[in-house]
Amino acid sequence: MKTVRDWVFSQLLYKSLVSSGPISGSGNFYDEGHQGEEHVDQGSAHSASLIVSPDPSNLLDLSSGNQSSQHTSTPHQLSGTALRQYQHSTNGRRKDPLAKIEDLQVKFFRLLQRFGQSEENLFVAKVLYRMHLATVICAEESDLKRVIHSSKRAQEIATQQESSGLPELDFSCTILVLGRTGVGKSATINSIFDETKTVTDAFQPATNCIQEFVGTLNGITVRVIDTPGLLPSSTCNVKRNKRILHSIKRFIRKSPPDVVLYFERLDFINAGYSDTPLLRLITEVFGSAIWFNTILVMTHSSSAILEGHDGKIVNFDSFVSQCTDLMQHNINQALSDTRLENPVLLVENHPQCPRNFMGEKSLPNGQVWVSQLLLCCICTKVLGDVNFLLKFQDTVELGPGRGARIPSLPHLVSALLNRSVSNPSGMDHETDEILLSDIEEEDEYDQLPPIRILSKAQFGKLSKLQKKEYLDELDYRETLYLKKHLKEDSRRRREEMLLKEQNLSDSEHPDDQQASPEPVLLPDMDLPPSFDSGWPLHRYRCLVMTDQSLSRPVLNGHGWDHDVGFDGINLEIATKLKKDVFAVVTGQMNKDKQDFSIQSECSATYVKPKGPTYSIGVDVQSADRDLVCTVHSNTKFRSIKHNIAECGFCITSYAKKHYLGAKIEDTMLIGKRLKFVMNAGQMVGAGQVAYGGTFEAAVRGRDYPIRNDNFSLKMTVLSLNKETVLSGSLKSEFRLNRSIKASVSASLNNHKMGQICIKTSSSEHLQIALVAVFSIFKMLLRRKATEKFGKQTTDVG
Repeated sequence: MKTVRDWVFSQLLYKSLVSSGPISGSGNFYDEGHQGEEHVDQGSAHSASLIVSPDPSNLLDLSSGNQSSQHTSTPHQLSGTALRQYQHSTNGRRKDPLAKIEDLQVKFFRLLQRFGQSEENLFVAKVLYRMHLATVICAEESDLKRVIHSSKRAQEIATQQESSGLPELDFSCTILVLGRTGVGKSATINSIFDETKTVTDAFQPATNCIQEFVGTLNGITVRVIDTPGLLPSSTCNVKRNKRILHSIKRFIRKSPPDVVLYFERLDFINAGYSDTPLLRLITEVFGSAIWFNTILVMTHSSSAILEGHDGKIVNFDSFVSQCTDLMQHNINQALSDTRLENPVLLVENHPQCPRNFMGEKSLPNGQVWVSQLLLCCICTKVLGDVNFLLKFQDTVELGPGRGARIPSLPHLVSALLNRSVSNPSGMDHETDEILLSDIEEEDEYDQLPPIRILSKAQFGKLSKLQKKEYLDELDYRETLYLKKHLKEDSRRRREEMLLKEQNLSDSEHPDDQQASPEPVLLPDMDLPPSFDSGWPLHRYRCLVMTDQSLSRPVLNGHGWDHDVGFDGINLEIATKLKKDVFAVVTGQMNKDKQDFSIQSECSATYVKPKGPTYSIGVDVQSADRDLVCTVHSNTKFRSIKHNIAECGFCITSYAKKHYLGAKIEDTMLIGKRLKFVMNAGQMVGAGQVAYGGTFEAAVRGRDYPIRNDNFSLKMTVLSLNKETVLSGSLKSEFRLNRSIKASVSASLNNHKMGQICIKTSSSEHLQIALVAVFSIFKMLLRRKATEKFGKQTTDVG
């Protein structure tokens, strides 16, 4: 499964920040990798990284939980000891990853001082927190004290170096710009360098070839790769866009970028915006890793905002939030992965856009976007260098099937313990034991006196007490009648078993043979609405010819008009292969234009008369683009009359990894109503071992198996990597009265996590009506909320 480093990195990805999407990742979207670790020391590591979208509300949670690594120190001179420690670590940074990360921290603090940024900035706080986690991962036990004060120490060193100007800051950043034609890529480049680097044109594409512009901003070298604009998504533009993207891919092999800026016009995004084909083409050419270090840049951010349905201007922040969410949704669709969340920056390049007192271009909300863009690029670059030092480039991948989690060993152990052998020939041994225990006794139902069934009018004339006694009598007679038929069925199976032991042929006993069942027409399907004059209901009817097999199509009730609507097929087969060999096959297959899924359970069982029961089966289930295949086998036998023992093993294969498990189980019956089940199992795979065990005590009702009233208490233990989870659950099924049944289940574990579920079913018309009214009321509330959200979206569009 996961190593300690992988687990820490997964926590860094998904839990270190409060964002719901993945926080960081890396990976190259060009063919050639890094040439050496010396490249990192020069500030030119080209691994990709990701910063979550800025949410000022998250800054408080981030900074409050990591105060030890984010101190704001006042500038002062370093002590001689600190300088000697830094010189010593700098001399050995070629071999010490921790020293290299500390060197990056010093560079980052120097950059913050040059750009006038503080640790309270959202991007800065997240980068410092991520770098602190990196030092914790690299540090050994002897370096823990050094790690605790690394951030404060790096800030002191940065202040000392900036005041003296030595050594010179060796840091560079390469930026690649992508986007459709006319969105403002070249104009943004001119704004970044505050000079005309490239020609712009408002009426036709101004960039016809790939160009690289180099400049110095606050002492750092910034390289920007300008690219020709892509054409809007259409069939005729695919070849041209693909040719442009492949030329860009060849160019960046010589000068790999640290950051990718993807441009889109903010005023062009509305409720009907969809550019998924173009985004999917970019992913196809560069690979999904390009989106790890991509920043979404929205130009024309000072354009007039649309009015709402009431004639009022929509709030700027709300408008931007909805547009960026829609853009992110399109990227996630192109990737077939919803974990990614890119940062978003707003840009305005119009010559008459607002400026602050220092002459810097600002947005309608007063934010200076040039410095924010450079800061975001620097943060992305630094995070990429950290990920490269920790060798996290290939840890996370995006795309369909790549986000699937590795199978959990405790989950596999739990599935193994819950899997049991079923008797396909009829009732299980426990039920037969209960029914046959008093088979010699005379049936009570035959000894009952006849009863007169009252009509509805006659029943209405009875008093309340008489009605209760009359219904209790009918319920009692019904219970005895069902018990009688179950006994007769059990007796018949027992006689058939004795005949098989005596090797009697079926032809000598024609009375025992059962006539083949008559064909049964299954209920009609609910077809989607259609405008066809002839209702094609007859095409979807299904006739069951035998009770051993059933196959019918899976109908999509939300299909288009004139569409057949069959997305798959459902198959159920239960047949007797030989004398004591039974086979059961159940499964469902679905297929549409893009995806294919299958769920199948196949098993074969050998039931030896008055002996053990053997079974073997294969389960197949789709998991994204891969299959989870499980081969399992179980053996059940009786050691003594009221004791049933079982053992089993399974092999699970998923994503080219194999997991082997085994279990033992013992069931003890005490009387007709008390049952104890104990089992234990183990699962081995991916270098880890998981253990599990359960103990269950169940008390059945007086009329079991006629009435399924029961109460059970279950304790479960699961252990993996010295971590143990204890959980307890209880379940009860009972009848409140003749017309109401209830089921109550509850569970709780030692992590204080649990659930409670209460279900009821009733045959009374008044109670059913109350449930229907509650469901309709809940649906109306949900529809009202949906209409309100749709109206807000329409106002923005």
